[in-house]
Amino acid sequence: MKFYSPTKWIREKYKENPAEGSSDAMKGFANLRKAHCMFGWDWGPHLPDAGLWRPVYLLGVKGGKLESVLIRQHHSYGRVTLNLEPEFTYTDGGKLTYTAEVTDPDGNVSRYEDSPREILIEHPQLWWPHGYGDQPLYTVKVTAFLDGVEVDSWQRRIGLRTMTISREKDQYGESFAHEVNGVKIFAMGADYIPEDNILSRITPERTRHLLEQCTAANFNCVRVWGGGYYPDDAFYDACDELGLMVWQDFMFACAVYNLTPDFAKNIREEVKDNVRRLRHHASLGLWCGNNEMEMFVDQGEWVLNKRQKADYIRMYEYLIPEVLLTMDPDTFYWPASPSSGGGFDEPNDPTRGDVHYWSVWHGQLPFAAYRQHQFRYLSEFGFESLPCMKTVETFTEPQDRNLFSYVMEKHQRCARGSMLTMSYLQQMYLYPTSFETTLYASQLLQADAIRYGVEHFRRIRGVCMGAVYWQLNDCWPVASWASIDYTGRWKALHYYAKRFFAPVLLSCCEEGMLSQEPNINAEPYDMEKSIRLSVSNETMQERACIVKWALRDSLGNIQREETISLTVPALTSVWLDKVELPDVDIFRDYVSYDLYEGGKKISGGTVIFSVPKYFHYEDPQLACRVEGDEIVVTAKAYAKSVEIQNENEDLLLSDNYFDMNAGETRVKILSGKPENLRLRSVYDIH
Repeated sequence: MKFYSPTKWIREKYKENPAEGSSDAMKGFANLRKAHCMFGWDWGPHLPDAGLWRPVYLLGVKGGKLESVLIRQHHSYGRVTLNLEPEFTYTDGGKLTYTAEVTDPDGNVSRYEDSPREILIEHPQLWWPHGYGDQPLYTVKVTAFLDGVEVDSWQRRIGLRTMTISREKDQYGESFAHEVNGVKIFAMGADYIPEDNILSRITPERTRHLLEQCTAANFNCVRVWGGGYYPDDAFYDACDELGLMVWQDFMFACAVYNLTPDFAKNIREEVKDNVRRLRHHASLGLWCGNNEMEMFVDQGEWVLNKRQKADYIRMYEYLIPEVLLTMDPDTFYWPASPSSGGGFDEPNDPTRGDVHYWSVWHGQLPFAAYRQHQFRYLSEFGFESLPCMKTVETFTEPQDRNLFSYVMEKHQRCARGSMLTMSYLQQMYLYPTSFETTLYASQLLQADAIRYGVEHFRRIRGVCMGAVYWQLNDCWPVASWASIDYTGRWKALHYYAKRFFAPVLLSCCEEGMLSQEPNINAEPYDMEKSIRLSVSNETMQERACIVKWALRDSLGNIQREETISLTVPALTSVWLDKVELPDVDIFRDYVSYDLYEGGKKISGGTVIFSVPKYFHYEDPQLACRVEGDEIVVTAKAYAKSVEIQNENEDLLLSDNYFDMNAGETRVKILSGKPENLRLRSVYDIH
């Protein structure tokens, strides 16, 4: 085999066939069907590879080959009918027949002779997303015979479920929600990018571990972003087992393509190959044509001529849907992300379809801007942060550890990333006087920004039905929007996600400085000071809960408190009454709120009414001790965003970056050996 330089290739092809795209990538990247992000992105290096990175086989075929089987499901009360449509390739003449075998999740085997077209399954065990039920999988095996002699077999696992996107006109516009087995699901997850820029480093074990960290943080879905590559089977097998619905982009992102006859043929075969490979997976929630191209092409971005805009329609509204119509007619197709349904009809319309919202971060709006919107489904929104010191130490020398050093800026691919980080730091925190404190503060900014959004979107469940943040992971050590960094370490955001994606969530919509932005130099300046609590129940059962909230001073002393009992119906969000707090001292008082079920705390948090840099935190004198598999943290005053650090081995904890009142909090050690623990909180940002 002969390998060519991908960079030389795209330069030459760009001269022959100009096709524009993301300015973060090398010119001409759209001319080569290689993961676009390898040519550079605003979180990835310019590091395109060359060579064979998946196994190559020489397969001898005698008589015929069973290429694939399309399995279609028809659900009725208490039964599921499977329709089998085998796809054969003949090499010799003769009579071709097949048998089928279905093994249920309990290991019971049913065999079907005489080339069955339909298989009836009584009392089916249905597959559900994580948090809504179990993920039972059935094994289907089809064996092909030529003149009675076995020539090939095909075996896959499937889940019995219906899955689509519900789009219904309503008073807010048009809904957009995953619907599984007739139940509308609120999507909670993040966007997945390639796990490594060097693809051969990605293993099934590494992928499985990453996806397990998703369900550990209460995800029920992941979006496979269209600027990478189609993941290996191990990715989808793990999603099937873990209950992670997959939003699957086709691999087109942030570019314009010239749809020549050869390119159209290439794309058609690419789509066929990947649809044939992935269509049987229980976790496959939808196919999506591309990432951000309808929106940008509509705005004239990257478009050099009228034909390129017409080619866009041909690719995503004709070519790909035509392939899906025959190869996977039952899986929902969406032409782009974001989109309102195609045809350049307001593709980022907040009242319908999915939305990419970047006014917080790129637009420099405050976190509270999320509350001004009632999006139907967010498939991208994010906020950048820096990795922790242990990760930074893997690519720097001591002299490099400054936000604006050459090495740190080489690992900051977002053009305005450092500037935006410092701008938001100025809005929220006192100026950090050490590099390590800056890293910590940046992670708190990211975590609070996304928390502010997700809690709002969950409070308006029914209007909004998806909060999928950008992004889950990194492909190298870098400042990015990821909640898990390249080394696999959880940033503060991932611990926050575990809380704000909790099946039953208590959140607080406070009114104060952050939500109203008063001019502190105007005299006098007035602002509302209030709280309104909400309980979001994203489970299939109603929940009988107790809410306790308290107004406290910075030492944790209670000034006012209330206990409320309520029952929250399944799959709803319920508001409690608004509480006005006109006399609160915004610089010294805070509100703690907790949710209990069966005597156990299941959710909670705190809010302040000023921005953190103005709040007069008392020294919490944080301390800890290890008792068995628990770390007991003690504080003598209110402590915000308490971080537990371990000197050597990384710890995975049941909670971290948490708020606590004066007293003690117990945290489970899930993995790792605690040694020389260190604690800090927002009090230490100075």
